[in-house]
Amino acid sequence: MATPADQRLLDLLDKWLKSLELHIKYSSLDDDSYSRIQPWPEHQRPSRWIIDLAKQKALALRAQVEERIKAGDAKFSDSLELMTFLANLVGAEHIERFIPLAHADSELTIAPAAATATTERAGTATAGAPSGASSDSATGTREMPKFTGGKQRTTGTSGTEQVARVERNALAKTAAPKPASKPAAARPAPAKPVPVKPTGTPKPAPEKAAPAKQVAGSDQPTTADVSRSHTARADAARDQVIADAVRLVQWGRKWYELAEVIARMADRPSLTDVRRILKDNKADIDKKAGRT
Repeated sequence: MATPADQRLLDLLDKWLKSLELHIKYSSLDDDSYSRIQPWPEHQRPSRWIIDLAKQKALALRAQVEERIKAGDAKFSDSLELMTFLANLVGAEHIERFIPLAHADSELTIAPAAATATTERAGTATAGAPSGASSDSATGTREMPKFTGGKQRTTGTSGTEQVARVERNALAKTAAPKPASKPAAARPAPAKPVPVKPTGTPKPAPEKAAPAKQVAGSDQPTTADVSRSHTARADAARDQVIADAVRLVQWGRKWYELAEVIARMADRPSLTDVRRILKDNKADIDKKAGRT
């Protein structure tokens, strides 16, 4: 007979499986449509193979729970609930990539991209047109321009004539030939200086000042300090990856899953560096995890 913990765990697994089915359906959408299909929390969009892997693991866990219920194990579901609580509270670190929970009730209807673009262009044209343009397009008539009086026409004509007169004067000044400049008078060639022989003993050339040595205790780091800093950071990253791998192996993770899971954690090396560290320290990881 199923205990309350068994029922809660089965309900949670059913909710996860329904969410993963929706994610499989959303995997064919483009990024813009995916971002608007659900009120998502901030996350990176999961890949299709990640969704398939999560569904596979959820089905396997549900099968194990059902087998334990048939066998009369009343502590299995309680242990899983405790493990989930502790993993979220103290064990799990911040992971940027996860599969958010999707609900069929909160799914939004997304219009096709072509219809959305047409609607936006029509709205932009309507907003940019003057108030009289909408009535003209509806009735098919256009308002004739108002006739300007004689006073305004006179003012416009006098202004135009004044501008034209200024332009003609400027053009005449530009086209006027410039007077020819007078040729410069021929200057006599400068006399060559007579070399003067030095008298007395020549002075020795000043020696170049030797570069100042670095003062002991200065704030400028040396090459050795930089090298030691890089080595310390690399050792710390290696120790962190090894500790993560030991913990994940003890939790039942497969060896081929470790590199991608660790690389997705915050403040961890890249996937290539994680794979190299795992490969170089496989024996040490197996020993610490008790897999000798």
